[in-house]
Amino acid sequence: MSAPSGQHIADHNCRLFVLFRVLFNSRFYYPVLAVLFLDLGLTATQYTLLNFVWALVIVLAEVPSGVLADRLGRRPLVLAAAVFMVAEMLVLAAAPQNGGLVLFLFCLLNRVLSGLAEAMASGADESLAFDALADEGREHEWPQVLARVMQWKAIGMVVAMLIGSAVYDPSLLSDLAASAGLALTFDQATTLRFPIYLNLLTALGVLIVCLRMQEPAHRTGAAIPTTRQAVESMLDAGRWIARSPIALFVIIGGLLIDSVLRVFMTFGSAYYRMIDLPEASFGIIGATMAGIGIVVAPMARRLVTTGSMLRNYGALAALAVLGLAGVALGIPLWGVLFALPLSAAMAAVGFAVSHYLNAAVDSRHRATVLSFKGLAFNLGYGFVSLLFALALRAYRDTGSMGDGLAGALTLLPLWLVFTVLVMALLFRRHRAQLLQRN
Repeated sequence: MSAPSGQHIADHNCRLFVLFRVLFNSRFYYPVLAVLFLDLGLTATQYTLLNFVWALVIVLAEVPSGVLADRLGRRPLVLAAAVFMVAEMLVLAAAPQNGGLVLFLFCLLNRVLSGLAEAMASGADESLAFDALADEGREHEWPQVLARVMQWKAIGMVVAMLIGSAVYDPSLLSDLAASAGLALTFDQATTLRFPIYLNLLTALGVLIVCLRMQEPAHRTGAAIPTTRQAVESMLDAGRWIARSPIALFVIIGGLLIDSVLRVFMTFGSAYYRMIDLPEASFGIIGATMAGIGIVVAPMARRLVTTGSMLRNYGALAALAVLGLAGVALGIPLWGVLFALPLSAAMAAVGFAVSHYLNAAVDSRHRATVLSFKGLAFNLGYGFVSLLFALALRAYRDTGSMGDGLAGALTLLPLWLVFTVLVMALLFRRHRAQLLQRN
Protein backbone atom coordinates (compact mmCIF):
# COMPACT_ATOMS: atom_id res chain seq x y z
CA MET A 1 0.00 0.00 0.00
CA SER A 2 1.45 3.35 -0.99
CA ALA A 3 2.24 5.85 1.72
CA PRO A 4 0.35 9.13 1.89
CA SER A 5 2.41 12.00 0.63
CA GLY A 6 3.93 14.83 2.68
CA GLN A 7 1.19 16.97 4.14
CA HIS A 8 -1.26 14.07 4.45
CA ILE A 9 0.80 11.69 6.63
CA ALA A 10 -0.24 13.41 9.87
CA ASP A 11 -3.95 13.32 9.03
CA HIS A 12 -3.64 9.71 7.82
CA ASN A 13 -1.86 8.50 10.98
CA CYS A 14 -4.14 10.46 13.31
CA ARG A 15 -7.25 8.94 11.72
CA LEU A 16 -5.78 5.45 12.03
CA PHE A 17 -4.63 6.18 15.59
CA VAL A 18 -8.23 7.01 16.54
CA LEU A 19 -9.47 3.82 14.87
CA PHE A 20 -6.71 1.75 16.49
CA ARG A 21 -7.60 3.00 19.97
CA VAL A 22 -11.31 2.37 19.38
CA LEU A 23 -10.85 -1.22 18.18
CA PHE A 24 -8.06 -2.05 20.64
CA ASN A 25 -10.04 -0.89 23.68
CA SER A 26 -13.64 -1.75 22.75
CA ARG A 27 -13.64 -5.22 24.24
CA PHE A 28 -16.94 -7.07 24.08
CA TYR A 29 -16.16 -9.01 27.27
CA TYR A 30 -15.59 -5.88 29.39
CA PRO A 31 -19.16 -5.68 30.79
CA VAL A 32 -18.85 -9.26 32.07
CA LEU A 33 -15.08 -9.39 32.58
CA ALA A 34 -14.98 -10.68 36.15
CA VAL A 35 -17.98 -13.00 35.88
CA LEU A 36 -16.71 -14.42 32.58
CA PHE A 37 -13.48 -15.63 34.17
CA LEU A 38 -15.37 -16.85 37.23
CA ASP A 39 -17.95 -18.66 35.08
CA LEU A 40 -15.11 -20.29 33.14
CA GLY A 41 -14.17 -21.93 36.44
CA LEU A 42 -11.55 -19.69 38.06
CA THR A 43 -11.71 -18.63 41.70
CA ALA A 44 -11.75 -14.92 42.62
CA THR A 45 -8.21 -15.24 43.99
CA GLN A 46 -6.96 -16.87 40.77
CA TYR A 47 -8.60 -14.14 38.73
CA THR A 48 -6.96 -11.42 40.82
CA LEU A 49 -3.56 -13.11 40.59
CA LEU A 50 -3.92 -13.40 36.81
CA ASN A 51 -4.46 -9.66 36.65
CA PHE A 52 -1.31 -9.23 38.72
CA VAL A 53 0.58 -11.39 36.19
CA TRP A 54 -0.88 -9.29 33.36
CA ALA A 55 0.46 -6.15 34.99
CA LEU A 56 3.83 -7.81 35.68
CA VAL A 57 4.25 -8.76 32.02
CA ILE A 58 3.60 -5.17 31.02
CA VAL A 59 6.11 -3.99 33.62
CA LEU A 60 8.80 -6.24 32.16
CA ALA A 61 8.06 -5.46 28.49
CA GLU A 62 6.96 -1.82 28.67
CA VAL A 63 10.23 0.11 28.62
CA PRO A 64 12.14 -2.27 26.28
CA SER A 65 9.28 -1.93 23.80
CA GLY A 66 9.51 1.86 24.08
CA VAL A 67 13.23 1.76 23.34
CA LEU A 68 12.57 -0.41 20.29
CA ALA A 69 9.90 2.04 19.15
CA ASP A 70 12.32 4.96 19.44
CA ARG A 71 15.21 3.10 17.79
CA LEU A 72 13.57 0.74 15.31
CA GLY A 73 10.34 2.59 14.58
CA ARG A 74 6.85 2.93 16.02
CA ARG A 75 4.98 0.95 13.34
CA PRO A 76 6.68 -2.45 13.97
CA LEU A 77 5.66 -2.20 17.62
CA VAL A 78 2.00 -1.47 16.94
CA LEU A 79 1.98 -4.34 14.43
CA ALA A 80 3.37 -6.64 17.15
CA ALA A 81 0.62 -5.41 19.50
CA ALA A 82 -2.02 -6.36 16.93
CA VAL A 83 -0.56 -9.85 16.45
CA PHE A 84 -0.46 -10.45 20.21
CA MET A 85 -4.07 -9.26 20.52
CA VAL A 86 -5.22 -11.78 17.92
CA ALA A 87 -3.28 -14.51 19.73
CA GLU A 88 -4.69 -13.65 23.17
CA MET A 89 -8.26 -13.89 21.90
CA LEU A 90 -7.59 -17.24 20.18
CA VAL A 91 -6.21 -18.66 23.44
CA LEU A 92 -9.16 -17.41 25.51
CA ALA A 93 -11.62 -18.81 22.95
CA ALA A 94 -9.99 -22.24 23.33
CA ALA A 95 -9.80 -22.25 27.16
CA PRO A 96 -11.66 -25.29 28.59
CA GLN A 97 -14.47 -24.44 31.00
CA ASN A 98 -13.97 -25.90 34.51
CA GLY A 99 -10.68 -27.29 33.28
CA GLY A 100 -8.83 -26.96 36.56
CA LEU A 101 -5.10 -26.47 36.08
CA VAL A 102 -5.40 -26.58 32.27
CA LEU A 103 -7.95 -23.75 32.37
CA PHE A 104 -5.68 -21.72 34.63
CA LEU A 105 -2.72 -22.23 32.27
CA PHE A 106 -4.80 -21.14 29.25
CA CYS A 107 -5.93 -18.03 31.11
CA LEU A 108 -2.36 -17.41 32.24
CA LEU A 109 -1.17 -17.52 28.62
CA ASN A 110 -4.02 -15.19 27.67
CA ARG A 111 -2.94 -12.68 30.32
CA VAL A 112 0.71 -12.89 29.18
CA LEU A 113 -0.21 -12.27 25.54
CA SER A 114 -2.60 -9.47 26.55
CA GLY A 115 0.13 -7.85 28.63
CA LEU A 116 2.56 -8.04 25.71
CA ALA A 117 -0.03 -6.45 23.41
CA GLU A 118 -0.54 -3.59 25.85
CA ALA A 119 3.21 -3.09 26.26
CA MET A 120 3.92 -3.08 22.52
CA ALA A 121 1.19 -0.52 21.85
CA SER A 122 1.94 1.69 24.83
CA GLY A 123 3.79 4.80 23.69
CA ALA A 124 4.30 3.60 20.13
CA ASP A 125 0.76 4.34 18.93
CA GLU A 126 0.72 7.84 20.44
CA SER A 127 4.22 8.58 19.15
CA LEU A 128 3.31 7.52 15.63
CA ALA A 129 0.47 10.05 15.56
CA PHE A 130 2.09 12.85 17.58
CA ASP A 131 5.39 12.76 15.66
CA ALA A 132 3.53 13.00 12.35
CA LEU A 133 1.86 16.17 13.66
CA ALA A 134 5.14 17.50 15.02
CA ASP A 135 6.88 16.99 11.66
CA GLU A 136 4.34 19.41 10.17
CA GLY A 137 4.48 21.88 13.07
CA ARG A 138 0.97 20.95 14.23
CA GLU A 139 1.63 19.83 17.83
CA HIS A 140 -1.07 22.23 19.04
CA GLU A 141 -3.68 19.97 17.42
CA TRP A 142 -2.92 17.08 19.81
CA PRO A 143 -5.69 17.94 22.35
CA GLN A 144 -8.20 17.82 19.47
CA VAL A 145 -6.90 14.40 18.44
CA LEU A 146 -7.17 13.18 22.03
CA ALA A 147 -10.73 14.51 22.22
CA ARG A 148 -11.65 12.59 19.06
CA VAL A 149 -10.06 9.46 20.49
CA MET A 150 -12.04 9.79 23.72
CA GLN A 151 -15.34 10.45 21.95
CA TRP A 152 -15.05 7.67 19.37
CA LYS A 153 -13.65 5.27 21.95
CA ALA A 154 -16.69 6.02 24.11
CA ILE A 155 -19.00 5.25 21.19
CA GLY A 156 -17.12 2.01 20.50
CA MET A 157 -17.31 1.03 24.15
CA VAL A 158 -21.05 1.72 24.25
CA VAL A 159 -21.57 -0.65 21.32
CA ALA A 160 -19.25 -3.27 22.81
CA MET A 161 -20.88 -3.08 26.24
CA LEU A 162 -24.42 -3.43 24.93
CA ILE A 163 -23.68 -6.23 22.48
CA GLY A 164 -21.18 -8.00 24.75
CA SER A 165 -23.57 -8.25 27.69
CA ALA A 166 -26.51 -9.17 25.44
CA VAL A 167 -24.74 -12.10 23.78
CA TYR A 168 -23.48 -13.30 27.18
CA ASP A 169 -27.04 -13.67 28.55
CA PRO A 170 -28.46 -17.11 27.54
CA SER A 171 -32.00 -16.20 28.59
CA LEU A 172 -32.03 -13.09 26.43
CA LEU A 173 -30.67 -14.95 23.40
CA SER A 174 -33.17 -17.79 23.87
CA ASP A 175 -36.04 -15.28 24.09
CA LEU A 176 -34.82 -13.48 20.96
CA ALA A 177 -34.58 -16.77 19.10
CA ALA A 178 -38.12 -17.71 20.17
CA SER A 179 -39.41 -14.31 19.06
CA ALA A 180 -37.84 -14.90 15.67
CA GLY A 181 -39.52 -18.31 15.40
CA LEU A 182 -36.27 -20.25 15.81
CA ALA A 183 -36.14 -23.43 17.86
CA LEU A 184 -32.90 -22.51 19.56
CA THR A 185 -32.00 -22.49 23.22
CA PHE A 186 -28.75 -21.31 24.76
CA ASP A 187 -26.93 -22.10 27.99
CA GLN A 188 -24.21 -20.18 29.82
CA ALA A 189 -21.50 -22.63 28.76
CA THR A 190 -22.15 -21.63 25.14
CA THR A 191 -22.83 -17.92 25.44
CA LEU A 192 -19.81 -17.12 27.60
CA ARG A 193 -17.70 -17.58 24.44
CA PHE A 194 -19.71 -15.18 22.29
CA PRO A 195 -18.09 -11.93 23.54
CA ILE A 196 -14.69 -13.56 23.00
CA TYR A 197 -15.51 -14.47 19.39
CA LEU A 198 -16.66 -10.91 18.71
CA ASN A 199 -13.46 -9.56 20.18
CA LEU A 200 -11.44 -11.83 17.94
CA LEU A 201 -13.03 -10.04 14.98
CA THR A 202 -12.07 -6.62 16.36
CA ALA A 203 -8.53 -7.92 16.95
CA LEU A 204 -8.31 -8.76 13.25
CA GLY A 205 -9.56 -5.23 12.56
CA VAL A 206 -6.74 -3.85 14.70
CA LEU A 207 -4.24 -5.82 12.63
CA ILE A 208 -5.63 -4.35 9.39
CA VAL A 209 -5.45 -0.82 10.81
CA CYS A 210 -1.84 -1.29 11.90
CA LEU A 211 -0.84 -2.53 8.47
CA ARG A 212 -2.09 0.78 7.03
CA MET A 213 -0.15 3.01 9.44
CA GLN A 214 2.88 4.85 8.07
CA GLU A 215 6.24 5.52 9.70
CA PRO A 216 7.54 9.09 9.27
CA ALA A 217 10.24 9.10 6.58
CA HIS A 218 13.05 10.14 8.93
CA ARG A 219 12.37 7.08 11.14
CA THR A 220 12.36 4.34 8.50
CA GLY A 221 15.28 2.01 7.96
CA ALA A 222 16.67 2.14 11.51
CA ALA A 223 18.63 -0.82 12.80
CA ILE A 224 17.70 -2.93 15.81
CA PRO A 225 19.53 -1.37 18.79
CA THR A 226 22.27 -3.27 20.59
CA THR A 227 21.78 -4.16 24.23
CA ARG A 228 24.11 -1.30 25.23
CA GLN A 229 22.23 1.20 23.08
CA ALA A 230 18.91 0.02 24.50
CA VAL A 231 20.15 0.37 28.07
CA GLU A 232 21.58 3.82 27.33
CA SER A 233 18.25 4.93 25.86
CA MET A 234 16.38 3.69 28.92
CA LEU A 235 18.81 5.41 31.27
CA ASP A 236 18.63 8.69 29.31
CA ALA A 237 14.85 8.67 29.42
CA GLY A 238 14.84 7.71 33.10
CA ARG A 239 17.26 10.51 33.98
CA TRP A 240 15.16 13.03 32.07
CA ILE A 241 12.04 12.01 33.98
CA ALA A 242 13.85 12.08 37.33
CA ARG A 243 15.14 15.62 36.66
CA SER A 244 11.77 16.95 35.50
CA PRO A 245 9.34 17.78 38.34
CA ILE A 246 6.57 18.26 35.78
CA ALA A 247 7.06 14.80 34.25
CA LEU A 248 7.33 13.17 37.67
CA PHE A 249 4.15 14.85 38.88
CA VAL A 250 2.25 13.94 35.72
CA ILE A 251 3.25 10.27 35.95
CA ILE A 252 3.01 9.74 39.72
CA GLY A 253 -0.21 11.72 40.11
CA GLY A 254 -1.79 9.89 37.20
CA LEU A 255 -0.83 6.43 38.42
CA LEU A 256 -2.09 7.04 41.97
CA ILE A 257 -5.57 7.87 40.69
CA ASP A 258 -5.58 5.43 37.78
CA SER A 259 -4.44 2.37 39.77
CA VAL A 260 -7.32 2.35 42.26
CA LEU A 261 -9.87 3.13 39.54
CA ARG A 262 -8.61 0.28 37.37
CA VAL A 263 -8.82 -2.16 40.27
CA PHE A 264 -12.46 -1.22 40.79
CA MET A 265 -13.22 -1.45 37.06
CA THR A 266 -11.66 -4.92 37.02
CA PHE A 267 -14.21 -6.05 39.61
CA GLY A 268 -17.02 -3.91 38.23
CA SER A 269 -19.35 -6.75 37.24
CA ALA A 270 -18.77 -8.53 40.58
CA TYR A 271 -19.68 -5.25 42.35
CA TYR A 272 -22.87 -4.92 40.31
CA ARG A 273 -23.81 -8.47 41.27
CA MET A 274 -23.04 -7.63 44.93
CA ILE A 275 -25.49 -4.70 44.93
CA ASP A 276 -28.23 -6.94 43.49
CA LEU A 277 -28.25 -5.70 39.91
CA PRO A 278 -29.37 -8.29 37.30
CA GLU A 279 -26.70 -9.45 34.87
CA ALA A 280 -28.82 -8.28 31.95
CA SER A 281 -28.21 -4.71 33.17
CA PHE A 282 -24.42 -4.97 33.12
CA GLY A 283 -24.19 -4.02 29.46
CA ILE A 284 -26.44 -0.99 29.91
CA ILE A 285 -24.34 0.11 32.88
CA GLY A 286 -21.11 -0.43 30.96
CA ALA A 287 -22.47 1.42 27.94
CA THR A 288 -23.55 4.33 30.13
CA MET A 289 -20.13 4.53 31.77
CA ALA A 290 -18.39 4.30 28.41
CA GLY A 291 -20.69 6.93 26.95
CA ILE A 292 -19.54 9.38 29.63
CA GLY A 293 -16.41 9.79 27.53
CA ILE A 294 -18.44 11.61 24.89
CA VAL A 295 -19.30 14.27 27.47
CA VAL A 296 -15.94 14.20 29.25
CA ALA A 297 -13.83 14.72 26.09
CA PRO A 298 -14.59 18.44 25.52
CA MET A 299 -14.51 19.06 29.27
CA ALA A 300 -11.09 17.41 29.59
CA ARG A 301 -9.74 19.41 26.64
CA ARG A 302 -10.94 22.64 28.27
CA LEU A 303 -9.50 21.52 31.60
CA VAL A 304 -5.94 20.95 30.33
CA THR A 305 -5.85 24.07 28.15
CA THR A 306 -7.22 26.56 30.69
CA GLY A 307 -6.40 25.31 34.20
CA SER A 308 -3.17 24.60 36.06
CA MET A 309 -1.83 21.08 36.33
CA LEU A 310 -2.01 21.01 40.13
CA ARG A 311 -5.62 22.14 40.30
CA ASN A 312 -6.67 19.77 37.54
CA TYR A 313 -5.11 16.77 39.27
CA GLY A 314 -6.59 17.85 42.60
CA ALA A 315 -10.07 18.02 41.08
CA LEU A 316 -9.70 14.57 39.49
CA ALA A 317 -8.42 13.04 42.75
CA ALA A 318 -11.38 14.52 44.64
CA LEU A 319 -13.81 13.12 42.07
CA ALA A 320 -12.21 9.67 42.35
CA VAL A 321 -12.35 9.68 46.16
CA LEU A 322 -16.02 10.70 46.08
CA GLY A 323 -16.91 7.86 43.74
CA LEU A 324 -14.86 5.24 45.62
CA ALA A 325 -16.35 6.28 48.96
CA GLY A 326 -19.85 5.90 47.51
CA VAL A 327 -19.00 2.50 46.03
CA ALA A 328 -17.65 1.35 49.40
CA LEU A 329 -21.08 1.95 50.95
CA GLY A 330 -22.44 -0.95 48.86
CA ILE A 331 -25.91 0.56 48.50
CA PRO A 332 -28.21 -1.96 46.79
CA LEU A 333 -29.17 -0.98 43.23
CA TRP A 334 -28.50 2.77 43.64
CA GLY A 335 -24.83 2.17 44.40
CA VAL A 336 -24.27 1.98 40.67
CA LEU A 337 -24.53 5.79 40.48
CA PHE A 338 -21.19 6.13 42.27
CA ALA A 339 -19.47 4.23 39.45
CA LEU A 340 -20.24 7.07 37.02
CA PRO A 341 -17.78 9.64 38.45
CA LEU A 342 -15.13 6.90 38.52
CA SER A 343 -15.48 6.34 34.80
CA ALA A 344 -15.33 10.10 34.15
CA ALA A 345 -12.25 10.52 36.34
CA MET A 346 -10.43 7.63 34.69
CA ALA A 347 -11.03 9.00 31.19
CA ALA A 348 -9.98 12.52 32.19
CA VAL A 349 -6.80 11.28 33.90
CA GLY A 350 -5.70 9.47 30.74
CA PHE A 351 -6.40 12.59 28.68
CA ALA A 352 -4.43 14.85 31.04
CA VAL A 353 -1.41 12.53 31.27
CA SER A 354 -1.15 12.19 27.50
CA HIS A 355 -1.47 15.94 26.95
CA TYR A 356 1.04 17.03 29.59
CA LEU A 357 3.63 14.33 28.89
CA ASN A 358 3.66 14.64 25.10
CA ALA A 359 3.99 18.42 25.44
CA ALA A 360 6.98 18.07 27.76
CA VAL A 361 9.13 15.39 26.05
CA ASP A 362 11.09 15.60 22.79
CA SER A 363 10.60 13.20 19.90
CA ARG A 364 13.94 11.39 20.39
CA HIS A 365 12.78 9.76 23.64
CA ARG A 366 9.00 10.11 23.27
CA ALA A 367 8.06 6.43 23.04
CA THR A 368 10.51 5.46 25.79
CA VAL A 369 9.19 8.13 28.17
CA LEU A 370 5.61 7.15 27.39
CA SER A 371 6.61 3.55 28.05
CA PHE A 372 8.07 4.58 31.42
CA LYS A 373 4.67 6.12 32.10
CA GLY A 374 2.95 2.87 31.13
CA LEU A 375 5.44 0.94 33.29
CA ALA A 376 4.71 3.16 36.28
CA PHE A 377 0.96 2.91 35.76
CA ASN A 378 1.03 -0.87 35.60
CA LEU A 379 3.37 -1.16 38.57
CA GLY A 380 0.85 0.92 40.46
CA TYR A 381 -2.04 -1.19 39.22
CA GLY A 382 -0.22 -4.44 40.01
CA PHE A 383 0.67 -3.28 43.52
CA VAL A 384 -2.86 -2.11 44.33
CA SER A 385 -4.26 -5.32 42.79
CA LEU A 386 -2.04 -7.34 45.12
CA LEU A 387 -3.19 -5.32 48.14
CA PHE A 388 -6.79 -5.77 47.01
CA ALA A 389 -6.31 -9.53 46.61
CA LEU A 390 -4.87 -9.79 50.12
CA ALA A 391 -7.75 -7.74 51.52
CA LEU A 392 -10.25 -9.84 49.55
CA ARG A 393 -8.79 -13.02 50.96
CA ALA A 394 -8.68 -11.68 54.53
CA TYR A 395 -12.29 -10.46 54.49
CA ARG A 396 -13.51 -13.59 52.68
CA ASP A 397 -12.03 -15.80 55.42
CA THR A 398 -14.48 -14.21 57.86
CA GLY A 399 -17.55 -14.26 55.59
CA SER A 400 -18.90 -14.86 52.10
CA MET A 401 -17.45 -13.81 48.76
CA GLY A 402 -19.78 -10.80 48.80
CA ASP A 403 -18.60 -9.84 52.27
CA GLY A 404 -14.99 -10.12 51.11
CA LEU A 405 -15.56 -7.85 48.15
CA ALA A 406 -17.48 -5.32 50.25
CA GLY A 407 -14.69 -5.20 52.81
CA ALA A 408 -11.93 -4.87 50.23
CA LEU A 409 -13.74 -2.01 48.46
CA THR A 410 -13.62 0.10 51.63
CA LEU A 411 -9.82 0.17 51.41
CA LEU A 412 -9.67 1.85 47.97
CA PRO A 413 -10.75 5.41 48.94
CA LEU A 414 -8.58 5.26 52.07
CA TRP A 415 -5.57 4.20 50.02
CA LEU A 416 -6.10 6.98 47.48
CA VAL A 417 -6.44 9.67 50.16
CA PHE A 418 -3.27 8.45 51.89
CA THR A 419 -1.16 8.35 48.71
CA VAL A 420 -2.42 11.75 47.49
CA LEU A 421 -1.44 13.32 50.82
CA VAL A 422 2.03 11.77 50.57
CA MET A 423 2.38 13.10 47.02
CA ALA A 424 1.32 16.58 48.14
CA LEU A 425 4.13 16.58 50.70
CA LEU A 426 6.70 15.37 48.17
CA PHE A 427 5.85 18.03 45.59
CA ARG A 428 5.17 20.98 47.91
CA ARG A 429 8.44 22.65 46.83
CA HIS A 430 7.23 22.72 43.22
CA ARG A 431 3.79 24.14 43.99
CA ALA A 432 4.38 27.41 42.11
CA GLN A 433 5.61 25.58 39.00
CA LEU A 434 2.66 23.17 39.05
CA LEU A 435 0.16 26.00 39.46
CA GLN A 436 1.26 27.59 36.19
CA ARG A 437 -1.11 27.14 33.27
CA ASN A 438 0.14 24.83 30.55
